Amino acid sequence: MAGELLLLAVVILAHLLLLSCSSFAPIFLSCGSPSAINLSGDNPPRVFTPDDAYLLTSSDSQTAAFPNSSPLPIYSTARIFTSQASYRFAVEPNAFYILRLHFLPFPSTAAARFNVSALNRFLLLSSFSPSSAAVTIKEFFIWVDTTPLLLTFSPASTPATTTAFINALELLSSPANLIEGIQPLYVTPSQSTPVTNFSPLATETVYRINVGGPRITPANDTLWRTWEPDDAFLFNGLIFSLKNSTSGRIEYPMVNGLTSKIAPDMVYSTARTINAAPVSNLQSFDFNLTWSFDVPPGFQYLVRMHFCNCWFPSPKSFFFRVYLGGLTASTDLNPGKEMVPSYVDFIVDSPDSGPLNLSIGPAGKSIPQNALLNGVEIMKLNNSFLSLVGPFGLFESGGSHGNKHLLEILLLSILGGLVLLTLLVLTTAFFIRRRQQRRLPEQKEKAPSWSNFKTENSVLTATSKSTELTQNNSSSARLNLGLQIPFADVITATRNFDENLMVGSGGFGKVYAGVLPDGTKVAVKRGMPGYKQGFPEFQTEIVVLSRIRHRHLVSLIGYCDEQSEMILVYEYMEKGTLRNHLYGSDLPCLSWKQRLEICIGAARGLHYLHTGYSQSIIHRDLKSTNILLGEKFVAKVSDFGLSRLGPSVGETHVSTVVKGTFGYFDPEYFKIQKLTEKSDVYSFGVVLFEVLCARPAIRDNVNLAELALHWQRKGKLEKIVDPKLEGDVNENSLRKFGETAAKCLADYGVDRPSIGDVLWNLEYALQLQETQLSREPFEDSAILDESSQNLVAVPVRRAPAATEIDMEVNAATESPAAAARSLPETSEITSRSVFSQLAIDDGR
Repeated sequence: MAGELLLLAVVILAHLLLLSCSSFAPIFLSCGSPSAINLSGDNPPRVFTPDDAYLLTSSDSQTAAFPNSSPLPIYSTARIFTSQASYRFAVEPNAFYILRLHFLPFPSTAAARFNVSALNRFLLLSSFSPSSAAVTIKEFFIWVDTTPLLLTFSPASTPATTTAFINALELLSSPANLIEGIQPLYVTPSQSTPVTNFSPLATETVYRINVGGPRITPANDTLWRTWEPDDAFLFNGLIFSLKNSTSGRIEYPMVNGLTSKIAPDMVYSTARTINAAPVSNLQSFDFNLTWSFDVPPGFQYLVRMHFCNCWFPSPKSFFFRVYLGGLTASTDLNPGKEMVPSYVDFIVDSPDSGPLNLSIGPAGKSIPQNALLNGVEIMKLNNSFLSLVGPFGLFESGGSHGNKHLLEILLLSILGGLVLLTLLVLTTAFFIRRRQQRRLPEQKEKAPSWSNFKTENSVLTATSKSTELTQNNSSSARLNLGLQIPFADVITATRNFDENLMVGSGGFGKVYAGVLPDGTKVAVKRGMPGYKQGFPEFQTEIVVLSRIRHRHLVSLIGYCDEQSEMILVYEYMEKGTLRNHLYGSDLPCLSWKQRLEICIGAARGLHYLHTGYSQSIIHRDLKSTNILLGEKFVAKVSDFGLSRLGPSVGETHVSTVVKGTFGYFDPEYFKIQKLTEKSDVYSFGVVLFEVLCARPAIRDNVNLAELALHWQRKGKLEKIVDPKLEGDVNENSLRKFGETAAKCLADYGVDRPSIGDVLWNLEYALQLQETQLSREPFEDSAILDESSQNLVAVPVRRAPAATEIDMEVNAATESPAAAARSLPETSEITSRSVFSQLAIDDGR
């Protein structure tokens, strides 16, 4: 008896704590209604109140009533918007909220088409036209980090459909453990990987299914949800499955916070299992139950599977397999204790075509040989544009363009901010320059070093959990690498940072051309306060480039950290960035042979990073503006500020936050924050198509990688080749090049080639171009007979690409001047783009 009282006290205390976590009262609105509507049949009852008090303005809306044939009183009225209008809700920030929108068109709103957005950030619906056949309910989970929450309705900007409407609205605080704090498994071809920092900003409920049971209405659900029966989704018929139900009491575990808020008793008390009767021997019958769900492509989905084993004894020996989208999600899923509910979350990519299939089947050593499923929820996750309805964001969807007033306000705000910022920068620069002019001749005081404010000594360090370029504290105020250049020499080289010598600016600061006192012509990158990169990138670049030297990597001449400055001095690359020679300038067009040689040079530099050091180095920001061209168009990889050491022996990846440039991101790295050398290979694949097509990675919301893969699969890659190359590209060379770039862009790193294989294929593509040899598509190997200079088409075994790398050893003993490459004999600085990351938005 005492134990029961203690348990009751614990339950009451937990309930009180749950209620105290959020004081936000649920909001139920009957839109357009003049009075409150009580849905007494719900448990607990819901009272939908008029929406007038929550409208930001009522001048752009009107009410409508159509009581005939409405299934519930809340659908007998509607709020109609003739222009953009918003609801305003005072909420508690930094929490998830459940938002439900109810629609049932009237005759006057049958042609309505509109957008819905939240917080002027999330695009929830785009060109949405509710079905007139039945009630449509759209449910969203939204992370709200500020108050108030604005919900905006924007009629489509077409003459025939100029209205938006809504019948009812619900806004609830999301219970704990429903979305926030969960740790799903990301399903990939190789394995299901835990996602430890899962933090969606917006999700849309696409399906909520009660497997093996009846339809659950809001009157029977703990959060007024609707659960549909699974019969219509069962792919392989009903003969091989059994519906199960129990009247036993469901025991919710106290340890992991799983309550009836996650799913009601009606979900966990019914299930569908495999029916063994149609087969004589289930032990030899490998059969799966499969459900098929139509989902919009181009998104990731959170799939939540609910389990409660109420029918099979010996739960410890009972486990089964789970498949999602044709991939193995789990080989030994155990539903847990008898009568105790549980759920498992998976993240899966939508299929390129066709439905998303979910399957369960018996595992080999399970007792009994069976499987069960109680419920399924499928939620669409927002994309990188914070959209839930397509490959675009709020201002690219079309509907928000109709809001000219909002756009004007935004433009004026931005312009005003830019004017103020410009004035502030000019004023600050004026005073700084005057101060430097007064103090430089004397240099009596020595300002503290940047390394006094941050970590002083940078070394390459491997840890047991992750491997990275780290900074270790030291009493030294310098990096002690023997590459320091006095600030006075930098001032002399750049004529006190003369703006006429500035050749670019970017995430780190400004870049100036200059000549050191010993005559070495250099590019000087000066870190500036307020730019997106700072001391960590400064240290990392020094550490990486001071320890490696290669013909196809930009050489570091030295650095300076005096006078509170962060300055990097590099060899001068006279022809600027690869991007400038592809598009966006009037420079002469590169021939196809030149482009191949540039790609080969960059691949050699990248190969050295991955294999030439004692531990691999991952560049992490490879792009066409980080490939610089020197004398005779020799390509060199640059900008190592974001570089990381690769995984240690026995490790498969480096766990790290995503950094890089949009359009070049490895999708696998972007999704699960696991970095490998194959992440660089993906970025290099984007660069290869950039070289071939002479167009940026992202233009007009078109992703170059997706576009190129589309035409590559169709065998019509020539349709997007740079028109300036017409008649210059051998079709076999193009075929080999396209195949190589496409393999680099595989969705998963395990399917991509190594950079050594990429290098081999590029060199072969160059051989095909130079010899103009006619080849069949299936012929992919050849050797060059040096005696006759004829290309002999015979099968050969690939030699390691490392043997072809031109390495410069003993770099530590070289003097900075010897390591630098000379400029042409001219005093006039003509290049306007020396450093890659300075030519475009860094996107980091």
